[in-house]
Amino acid sequence: MSAPLPLRNIAIIAHVDHGKTTLVDQLFRQSGTFRDNQRVEERAMDSNDLERERGITILAKPTSIEWESPDGTVRVNIVDTPGHADFGAEVERILSMVDGVILLVDSSEGAMPQTKFVTGKALGLGLRPIVVVNKIDRPDQRASEVLDEVFDLFVSLDANDEQLDFPVLYASGRNGYASEDIDARSGTLEPLFKLIVDHVPPPAADFNGPFKFLVTLLDRDNFLGRILTGKVQSGTVKINSPIHALDATGKVVETGRASKLMAYRGLDRVPVEEARAGDIISIAGLTEATVANTICDPAVSEPLQAQPIDPPTLAMRFAVNDSPFAGREGSKVTSRMIRDRLMREAESNVAIRVTESADKDSFEVAGRGELQLGVVIETMRREGFELGISRPRVLFGSDEAGNRTEPYETVVIDVDDEYAGTVVEKVAMRKGEMTDMRPSDGGKTRITFSAPSRGLIGYHGEFLSDTRGTGIMNRLFEKYGPYKGAIEGRQNGVLISNGTGEAVGYALNMLEDRGVLFVSPQEKVYEGMLIGENAKPDDLEVNPMKSKQLTNFRSTGKDDAIRLTPPRIMTLEQAIAYIDDDEMVEVTPKSIRLRKALLCPHERKKASRKKEAA
Repeated sequence: MSAPLPLRNIAIIAHVDHGKTTLVDQLFRQSGTFRDNQRVEERAMDSNDLERERGITILAKPTSIEWESPDGTVRVNIVDTPGHADFGAEVERILSMVDGVILLVDSSEGAMPQTKFVTGKALGLGLRPIVVVNKIDRPDQRASEVLDEVFDLFVSLDANDEQLDFPVLYASGRNGYASEDIDARSGTLEPLFKLIVDHVPPPAADFNGPFKFLVTLLDRDNFLGRILTGKVQSGTVKINSPIHALDATGKVVETGRASKLMAYRGLDRVPVEEARAGDIISIAGLTEATVANTICDPAVSEPLQAQPIDPPTLAMRFAVNDSPFAGREGSKVTSRMIRDRLMREAESNVAIRVTESADKDSFEVAGRGELQLGVVIETMRREGFELGISRPRVLFGSDEAGNRTEPYETVVIDVDDEYAGTVVEKVAMRKGEMTDMRPSDGGKTRITFSAPSRGLIGYHGEFLSDTRGTGIMNRLFEKYGPYKGAIEGRQNGVLISNGTGEAVGYALNMLEDRGVLFVSPQEKVYEGMLIGENAKPDDLEVNPMKSKQLTNFRSTGKDDAIRLTPPRIMTLEQAIAYIDDDEMVEVTPKSIRLRKALLCPHERKKASRKKEAA
């Protein structure tokens, strides 16, 4: 077999929409991974449907390119990582596979909260960063100030002297150039390739030792079963070599053979006969091994140390859909199917924790944030599941003295100056404390808050309304701090359907004065379903099916034509954020409906009296 190519393993980390995946596209093109006439979609690494629709990276994905350096061909394994804090566990795991990081920052927005979170993890592992100031061609670029912000960020994260002496490139990922010159506006990415080879050390791997491999990503294939991905830490493995899996304590999870070995070549995962220390590969052949297990030679009994994962901070209840319309749109509706699917999700996604309820009909799913759990729900509904989802709740903790603590988040808000006062007032009502406020370019203000996660649930929609859709809000888990007491929830009540049937335009026209509607004429509704938001704080039961009574009397003029305001259509995340503690979101492959947890009004009154008595 030919001698292995020199290797470099790097991760690209950055905030949402700072251009990671677009930069990787250009690295593919300029390294010759794509043919000149090959048709490739933009953001080729975003292979998941949800990633393409939302324009964000959700799953960490390895790839590789080969660069012809003056000293010969070098293989660069690149891991494209998520930029949203809710998917931070993906980033934490892959950092154990790489020997260096490219920190990508927007030349206008600068270092954002997610940048701080992931960079802190990378610096803590001793990885030396390469800083790339991207989108240098933006008219509002402020590259010099952004570079100062990055240096201050590294200092605040206790970077050592070697890490503070980082190389810098100014780039435009979309236009495919990078340069050490801040004024460059053309060229290629060759300076970046050269910097990766010169600055990132080769994998510190033991080629002669026994085979050891730490699982950092888990995937499934209909033909191969479990596919375990990670970096070979030492030794060599060949197809059909005997292997076993060890958990964190050194206990043998299972024994088997490496039935399939695959390496990343461009966008493809291709079969290989042998894998050596330092390379990022996938192994098939085991049925029980999972993330953080060590796959190794049967002679090895000491497991590799896995990177610890921060605990979840938010939980939702996933229940069997028990509405009158249950089973009409989905094919997977039983608790057993929901349980199996959630257990598979928790197995591959280490940031999620699933707990089964005593009645076996619902499951508490804990994760990092509303977006992460929203992605799980959206994925399940596309697979044909029907679910009832509760309002998110935070997971409380306690300090050494036994006092109750709750998760806090750092909230960075960029907003037009005219809306700054409203935002400060609204966040203060939710027990948030302002820690910084500074003017930005273009008549904007950047405000930083430390706020309890509990108060921020459901705020994003209100924030967009208050800022006329112009505000940008970024959130990041900060710490567990003192419990802040009661926080005021939703200000308005809801309009509740008092029967089952089809909504009628005549009735909805009469109800428009009561508030904002969620349904259209001819839409099917049921008793206990939320059909609108009341303009007043109280909940109101209404009849959306009432039709106009026909009589023998003739009117002197024509009836007025009914002109309804278009209903408010909520996305899944908006619906989850909107509901109150006694409400649920009914999720099916075709519909998202809001409802009361107790559909019968008499049961709701009983529950209300019990709550008041308690």
